Amino acid sequence: MARETGSDALAQLAGERVDHRFKGLPPDAAGLTVGELAAERRNLFTGGFATPVLALSAERLAHNLALMETYAARHGLAFAPHGKTSMAPQLFARQIEHGAWGITVAAPHQVWVAREFGVQRIFLANELVDAAALRRIAAELAADPDFRLVTYVDSVRGVELMDAALTGAARPLDVVVELAAGEGARTGARTEAECAEVAAAVAATGTLRLVGVAGYEGEVPKADPERVAAYLRRLTALAPALDAEGLFGQADEIVVSAGGSAWFDAVAEVFAEVPELSRPVLKLLRSGAYVSHDDGHYRRITPFNRVPREGALEPAFRLWAQVVSRPEPGQAFVNAGKRDAAYDLDKPEAQVVRRDGAEHPATGITVTALSDQHMWLATTPEADVMVGDWIGFGLSHPCTSFDKWQLIPVAEADGTVVQYIRTFF
Repeated sequence: MARETGSDALAQLAGERVDHRFKGLPPDAAGLTVGELAAERRNLFTGGFATPVLALSAERLAHNLALMETYAARHGLAFAPHGKTSMAPQLFARQIEHGAWGITVAAPHQVWVAREFGVQRIFLANELVDAAALRRIAAELAADPDFRLVTYVDSVRGVELMDAALTGAARPLDVVVELAAGEGARTGARTEAECAEVAAAVAATGTLRLVGVAGYEGEVPKADPERVAAYLRRLTALAPALDAEGLFGQADEIVVSAGGSAWFDAVAEVFAEVPELSRPVLKLLRSGAYVSHDDGHYRRITPFNRVPREGALEPAFRLWAQVVSRPEPGQAFVNAGKRDAAYDLDKPEAQVVRRDGAEHPATGITVTALSDQHMWLATTPEADVMVGDWIGFGLSHPCTSFDKWQLIPVAEADGTVVQYIRTFF
């Protein structure tokens, strides 16, 4: 159950003033509170919004939230979606309302944001050895008996540093041993033998409590279904091996966790094979990009392409920018660039042109490059585009879309803006 200050903090977001911090909002809304602006239900296209402006689809957000809730339940998975995708507490709350066990984060700052907004279960998918951050977490655990945080360990040295920082803590900190996805992969102990050494080091402390194993299959080298499944079977075999050694002696349940946004179908399949252990098993999925999905990288790699019978995610982002220059027949420029649009995985995709209240497909328009504040467009003879037009772009990579915008309108299909999502990066 979320602490009272979390719901208060969410409510207080509506009291923030619209000002210079927030891009794309109507200039004449300056001085209104976010709640007052939302109550006006302005239209994204006729309500005075200034380009560039990033919007989320209300209907597609709702669809994606419901789809992953159903998927996790169908496969017997607990769900802790990765909050670093959006860093939006309003979306955290909706994810939890849709059955999420808690929220995954990657860094101490993200823990503080989640706690400020009442998240009671946090999975920190990183080894944390910063003494100051560990002491703050220990204080949070001591102050709130209902708060739970689980974090990674992947080295004996890390265990020693954590133990030293937590000396005298009122409650032990729950940890899971991270098994690396292979040689040359990101973090994690490379072998099962190393994992066992780390687990034994944890068991020898009084400040840490070993509660499970975890990893990230998205880092499997040359990933394909066979290699990913093989890694996940190594991970799931590690849990009974450590259990047989009695290393989960203080745990109430055993956590087995994996799952990015590319292979959660493999996670569901392999996790279904986990045997009974000495205590209940929490099979924890951590996929996060689903909440907005995208029109590029994740559209191509989503597991729903492999299992279409389970449904399909819908891209919820659209960036609207205005044509400000048409200097040559084959070229145009809009007033959005690297400061506004994700470009680390794929360039934005021109989808629709809006002029005088009517829309037509962005035929013959291709994004070729981005400057800080401009997008370079190549146009073929059939491209119907002129200065002043609005162009709607699909984006690739939710994480680097959210983090460029502090306040994002949520619009219904007819353009009515019903909410504003606040991010904290």
